[in-house]
Amino acid sequence: MAEQKIKGVKKFFEEFKAFAMRGNVLDMAVGVVVGSAFTAIVNSLVGDVINPLIGLFFNNDFSEVVVKIGDVDLKIGSFISAIINFLIVAFVLFLVLKAFNAVFNKKKEEAEEAPAEPTTKVCPYCQSEISIKAVRCPQCTSKLEGFPEIND
Repeated sequence: MAEQKIKGVKKFFEEFKAFAMRGNVLDMAVGVVVGSAFTAIVNSLVGDVINPLIGLFFNNDFSEVVVKIGDVDLKIGSFISAIINFLIVAFVLFLVLKAFNAVFNKKKEEAEEAPAEPTTKVCPYCQSEISIKAVRCPQCTSKLEGFPEIND
């Protein structure tokens, strides 16, 4: 009984290892780490550069601008800072995806093959579609130009 449980646990960890080592999971993990680092950069840009510049008009750090309505504090500055963070992240993500799509589409266009050679042609007499190798039209039996007569 205990031996079956150990085998079951080993199998579970082997399945987990196979799942974790798949390319998609590793790519996603790298994306999350890079994304969180990028978020820290954007937060610093907004909090340390943009908010103080906007705050020049309020004589205060913009993220600390509060509107009081009775006993309620509306943190307008903090909310607008979050919107600015979002817009910067969305814009940079747009630029990255646009660059990626441009590279991907360029490679896709390069990989496309030249158009295939035609396999049919049109009979100049009856306008029916026939094989490109035909010497006579199977519809009107006209001898097609450019081919010698075949004698069997």
